[in-house]
Amino acid sequence: MTWQLPGAVAELKRWRAEGLELPIWWRDDDAIVPTEALDRLLALAEKFEAPLHLAVIPEPATPRLAERLSTVSTAFVLTHGWRHQNHAPPDKKKAEFGSHRPAATMLDEIAAGRQRVNELFGKRALPVFTPPWNRIAPEVVDGLSAGGFVAISSFTPRSTRFAAPNLLQVNTHLDPVAWKSGGGLLDPTLIDAQLTGQLEARRTAIADNKEPYGLLTHHLVQDGATWEFTATIVKTLLASEVARWTSPLHEVLDI
Repeated sequence: MTWQLPGAVAELKRWRAEGLELPIWWRDDDAIVPTEALDRLLALAEKFEAPLHLAVIPEPATPRLAERLSTVSTAFVLTHGWRHQNHAPPDKKKAEFGSHRPAATMLDEIAAGRQRVNELFGKRALPVFTPPWNRIAPEVVDGLSAGGFVAISSFTPRSTRFAAPNLLQVNTHLDPVAWKSGGGLLDPTLIDAQLTGQLEARRTAIADNKEPYGLLTHHLVQDGATWEFTATIVKTLLASEVARWTSPLHEVLDI
């Protein structure tokens, strides 16, 4: 099937006419071991010459994953929680680091996760924390900088540049998976509307365009249609000639 994003294409033409640039980045969550799905993800990123930021779950992550990524110069690793284990009550939204446990306990787990990621992936590990389910308690956010993190990444446009003192907020913004209906590809018209609205908000200075625009994928759960539409999103952004790949840390580090 040939997918299209007519609203986004029209909005990107306005960007080009106004001489604007859109910084973009790509985050993919929940990597643990090498899989065929991971190979497909890496191949797609290579096709578009995209730096790929894998949010790796530290505790179950394997040396085999580190070995696989060692051959990919444009793959970077973010700390994705500790075990990706839900600690919220049954009547609450899932969270590993919500306000359901002592902050000190959670920060100890996060520190262990960062250490394991650093040991496994070395220089490919970036000091960015990505909370599972994109949820995290404020008291945990406040302790991330002391634990060596430079940035935090969740979902939806940031409301402030720094989530806490010395802790940059660099979120993702577009996820093609239809989570609320059990998976598969989200209605493409909804994706187009979301992307168009977010681009317009940036162009008109309602949203912060210094924050890299983040594509969020989940290689382990994506079906064929979702993979194809992910490629359409990236192709559309790059074809506009206003989007450019960047690091989630470009605002604070020269990497």
